[in-house]
Amino acid sequence: MSNSIKFLVSFLLILFLNSCNGKLPGADARKVPYDPRERVKKNLEEGKGFRLDESFGKGASGNFEFATANELWRASLDTIDFMPIATANYSGGILITDWYSDNQNLNESIKISIRFLTNEVRSDALNIKIFYKKCENIINCKITEQTGNLKTELTKEILKKAAIYKKQSEDKNFKPYNMPEIDNRNN
Repeated sequence: MSNSIKFLVSFLLILFLNSCNGKLPGADARKVPYDPRERVKKNLEEGKGFRLDESFGKGASGNFEFATANELWRASLDTIDFMPIATANYSGGILITDWYSDNQNLNESIKISIRFLTNEVRSDALNIKIFYKKCENIINCKITEQTGNLKTELTKEILKKAAIYKKQSEDKNFKPYNMPEIDNRNN
């Protein structure tokens, strides 16, 4: 084989293996019905798949939700809504606040950076950094990154809200599916 064909095959193999995201195909057999018709029904009720009756009917203009469909993104914005946002890049997966200071101490301010590592609601989905700025005067300021209780509490609050949003989204997408009866007498 020529080098270009070997390279192309290697590239496609790497691309294919990368798309797996480390998950094995399949599902937990205890949670999936044995009967294929029941699996189809379950998937359609959970919004996994499409129905032809909805594709060609009224309201087929499309549903574009973008960032509002991401539970972690919404929960993060709701949690830090009291702070001014400096950068919000949904496609880049980063949310950065501006420096914030309460009225009690104007010489100290805080800045929060939230990086989204995945869209799944789980404990390792967020990388949160908290920066403190302490100024003696306008020119002399010291900025430090802090870890600890505030970071832990912020992560817990975002994940708690995201789990609620995810449950609401699943409940909203649930649509009962009435399976057509199949005549099995001829089989």
